[in-house]
Amino acid sequence: MSLLLPDSGLLFWMTLVFLVVFFILWKWGFPSIIKMVNERKEYIDESLAKAEEANLRLANIQKQGEELLMEAREKQAQILREASETRDTIVGQAQEKARDESARILSEAKAEIESQKQAAIRDIRSQVAELSVQIAEKILHRNCLVQPSKLSLSTAYWMKLLLLTEQKVNNRL
Repeated sequence: MSLLLPDSGLLFWMTLVFLVVFFILWKWGFPSIIKMVNERKEYIDESLAKAEEANLRLANIQKQGEELLMEAREKQAQILREASETRDTIVGQAQEKARDESARILSEAKAEIESQKQAAIRDIRSQVAELSVQIAEKILHRNCLVQPSKLSLSTAYWMKLLLLTEQKVNNRL
C-alpha cells in the first residue's frame, strides 16, 4: 500500500462517511446555517437602513438647525434695526425738546431783557423829566428874582407844561 494511493476499501468507507455527514449537514446543518446567515444578513440590512434613516434625519435636523439659526440672525438684525430706529427717534425727540426748551429760555430771556430795557428807558425818561422840571424851576426862580410879580402865573404855566410832558413820556413807555 502506498501512501499516495489509498485502498479501495478505505476509499469506500471514507466516501460513505462523507456522504452520511453531508446528508446530515444537508438535512439539518445547512438549513440552520443558511437561516442564521439570512438572519444576520437581514439584521445587517435593517441596521444599514436604520443608519441611512438616521443619516437622513441628522441631515434634516442640521438643515432645520441652519434654518433656525438663519431665522434667529434675521430676528436679531430686525431687533437691532428696531432698536436703532427707536434710539434715533428718542434722540430726535430729546434734541427737539432741548431745542424747544432753549428757544423758550431764550425768548424768556429776550422778554426779560426787553422789559428791563423798557423799565430803564422809563426810568431815564422820568429822570430827564425831573431834571427838566428842576432846571425849569431854577430858570424860573432866576427870572422871578428879576420880576417877582410874574412868578405865580408863569410858574403855574410851566408846572402844568412839565406835568403834561412827563405824563406823555410815561404814556409812551
